[in-house]
Amino acid sequence: MEEVEIPKYFLCPISLQIMKDPVTTVTGITYDRENIETWLLMAEENTYTCPVTKQILSRDTTLLTPNHMLGKFIRSWTICNAEKGIEQIPSPKYPLNKSHVIRLIHQVKNRDLYLEALRKMVTMISENEENRKCLDEGGAIKAMVLFILRSFKEGELIMGIEEALRIFHLVWRPTQENKQLVKENHDLIEAILWILKSREMCNNNNNQVVTSIKTHAMLVLKDVISVSSTNLLSSLTPEFFQQMLNSLRKNNVKYVSQQATKAALHVLIDTCPRGRNRLKMIELGAVFELIELELSNNEKRVSELVFSLLSHLCSLADGRAELLKHAAGIAIVSKKILRISPATDESAIQILGLIAKFSVTKEVLMEMLRVGGVTKLCMVIQANCEASLRKKALEILRAHNNVWSNSPCVQIYFLTRYPGQ
Repeated sequence: MEEVEIPKYFLCPISLQIMKDPVTTVTGITYDRENIETWLLMAEENTYTCPVTKQILSRDTTLLTPNHMLGKFIRSWTICNAEKGIEQIPSPKYPLNKSHVIRLIHQVKNRDLYLEALRKMVTMISENEENRKCLDEGGAIKAMVLFILRSFKEGELIMGIEEALRIFHLVWRPTQENKQLVKENHDLIEAILWILKSREMCNNNNNQVVTSIKTHAMLVLKDVISVSSTNLLSSLTPEFFQQMLNSLRKNNVKYVSQQATKAALHVLIDTCPRGRNRLKMIELGAVFELIELELSNNEKRVSELVFSLLSHLCSLADGRAELLKHAAGIAIVSKKILRISPATDESAIQILGLIAKFSVTKEVLMEMLRVGGVTKLCMVIQANCEASLRKKALEILRAHNNVWSNSPCVQIYFLTRYPGQ
């Protein structure tokens, strides 16, 4: 292969290799960005000097000026000499700085420039974690909240709403500043609900766009609800819960992604500590919807969330009554024990324990026997489960031994294997 002579000014003075991202210091010397940044990082305090001139340099890497012209020459030269074994150098991706973020956020407020600014932010976020952090520190969350509220107040899904929702979710961190911004923000909750049920989306023929907007709206809602105040959680309306349940229905699967389904389940779980919220969900048919969802579900994480929420709802008598009304209620809870994960086992046994203690009738006990619930409890005792789960299963079996003792699936040694428990 023909040997190629590399122009000297293409070489970094530190590594003597072709520069991939040439930057110039205040001393006028050009280096490869990675090499000079490493040099400054390794230097001892008060000894930040230019490797060539030995003049004092600042450790602030934002003072390194990209040498765009030289970079273009180098990239063109590597392309021309690629057949001679020279590696091509791609265009560098420059890190964000605060001034750049502030400029982009300012453009978001401009009705002529906002869409391009939002799309630039989305691109930058996808490049690296540092860009996400820089956008957060520069006030991107506040800018996205204001953009979403603007769309809500104007009563139309303005272009860029998908990008704004995406930016919020990807940049979001539960910092004190961000929490203060959203934890009491009732208008933001209303705006997200409005986006989820917007007629404009219903009339949109692009299913992919609708699904993306709904998914990111639900992810933003999950982020907001996770840090919301007790006051906000207590004020959530039946309409709010109805919208969450709508997203779980099978007839909406055309527009709802698995990611959105999991986010909706997270939202419902996070609102459960308020007892009144659990009752609202039950009255709106949440137990039925969760059972129907689980009957067609084959994803582990969805099952864990469904059973976690069901265990919360079954802590109320109305929730247990709704589960028992469903023909597959006890059956689906029993079926999933020892088949999904320890988290699902814990929730399922919790549900059966609540039913066996507070909602028990002879018909219910016979149903547990008929659909395999009793068999699964026996298997839990034998399985390598947490001691607390084995203990709970044993307590349920012992409590109703008089009904189940004659069943061939209940061996007497299961009930006496752990005497004293």
